[in-house]
Amino acid sequence: MYKLPVGKFFESIIDWLTQNLGPFFDIINSILTGIISTFETVLLFIPPLILIALMVVLAWRIAGKGVAIFSIIGLLLIHSMGFWEETMITLALVVTSGLLALIIGIPVGIWASRKDAVENVVRPILDFMQTMPAFVYLIPAVLFFQLGKVPGAVATVIFAMPPAVRLTNLGIRQVQKEVVEAARAFGSTSQQLLFKVQLPLATPTILAGVNQTIMLALSMVVIAAMIGAGGLGGEILKGITQLKIGLGFESGISVVILAIFLDRITQAMGEKSQNKK
Repeated sequence: MYKLPVGKFFESIIDWLTQNLGPFFDIINSILTGIISTFETVLLFIPPLILIALMVVLAWRIAGKGVAIFSIIGLLLIHSMGFWEETMITLALVVTSGLLALIIGIPVGIWASRKDAVENVVRPILDFMQTMPAFVYLIPAVLFFQLGKVPGAVATVIFAMPPAVRLTNLGIRQVQKEVVEAARAFGSTSQQLLFKVQLPLATPTILAGVNQTIMLALSMVVIAAMIGAGGLGGEILKGITQLKIGLGFESGISVVILAIFLDRITQAMGEKSQNKK
């Protein structure tokens, strides 16, 4: 039976990109290394107890007393278990990849919301990205950027981007036509319509996309430990490969605490935006 050489075709594309766009990937590598290192340096430079206090105040101001109480208990637990440095490394990767996913995804979502042809092209690509197993993203990332934090961040950006695109597109398209027509009737330009009418009204939906992007980024950063991204994912991987049950459980709990902290804060931002409408 004839077998289609899909895998070999994919390999040839990767080989061509690696050979012809090597300098481009080197530039991306250098930029991402600098960004990740900057976030890590800042997060690790601040004494843990002071940073915990700042994070608790942030949680209180944005999400309320309950989340603040959870934050102080959870973050102190992470510190007491000895996983603070790994948690900050993971947070640096999440912030870097999450911000890049949003910086790319939100403009693409805006573009798709304004042109049906773009949406028709983008939608199947997003479907493909969201149904592809997470581990598959590690393969081209490693081939382009070797092992380490940079390929982990690149794979995370690709994996976490679809919700930002989808929900930005959806939020803008859900703005009532009457409101859009009224703005146009008052002489709004296309740019004014977008920034003064559509984006403010779509903000709750866009922030829901931000929440999902951050959560996907955290989950992928943990998986990216398989290619040397480090952080809490590295400790979990060590616990699995070395059958250290206690290490795996403690590092897993640390991931859960960080995930809940980020989730509650981004959710609260969306709820506040919804209440302002």
